[in-house]
Amino acid sequence: MTLLRGDALSTAFDHGSAAYDRLVAASPGYHAHLRRSARRLGLAEGRRGLRVLDLGCGTGASTAALLATAPHARITGVDASEGMLDRAKAKSTLAGVDFVHAPVEELADRLRPGSFDAVFAGYLFRNLDDPDTTLDLVRRLLVPGGHLAVHEYTLSGSTVHRTVWNAVCSMIIQPAGRLAGDADLYRHLRDSVARFDTAPAFAQRLRRAGFADVRVSPLPGWQTGITHTFTARTSEGTGEAA
Repeated sequence: MTLLRGDALSTAFDHGSAAYDRLVAASPGYHAHLRRSARRLGLAEGRRGLRVLDLGCGTGASTAALLATAPHARITGVDASEGMLDRAKAKSTLAGVDFVHAPVEELADRLRPGSFDAVFAGYLFRNLDDPDTTLDLVRRLLVPGGHLAVHEYTLSGSTVHRTVWNAVCSMIIQPAGRLAGDADLYRHLRDSVARFDTAPAFAQRLRRAGFADVRVSPLPGWQTGITHTFTARTSEGTGEAA
């Protein structure tokens, strides 16, 4: 398995951005699952001025989910793919969102510690070279008691769920990617999930990074045991978990 990394992955997403929304919309529950994970972030819907960081926002599907949950939040969407961000910026429903074109690794120099009340990361961590460094950054960017939600393909560890994932990729996801001219990107999707943490392992990664109240919640439908929401928070005292 050869995974795309860094500039190669950003370039693949740039190329794939034209068909991306159409392909993910064909996945049953895709947008509903993002909204469910956004609700699990625990934002106060009516509160104004909540500062929310949407890491790996892509074409803005996760951003829209956050706005549906907390319409008065101040959202900053970050993505390393300029092509994906261009799609997000073009959506009138996302007017007022601040979008930043940058790899996650550069955010330490661009965002102040304690800048956000909550962070949402959808389909991001399995694409990073160093997930632990990014978790440390996220912890520092959150206020004391800040909330994190990670929405990610993380297999349960069951051979049944791994078999389902491989079958869906072989019969649906990869053929659709080839038709769209993005075979490398959707091969990466399959392999990155297979190589990444299981759900229990990623929960442990969050705890090692110093997050508290780590919870793992399944998502319904065919993605049960394949995609999970991870929620956690920083400690109340310092902006960093004890």
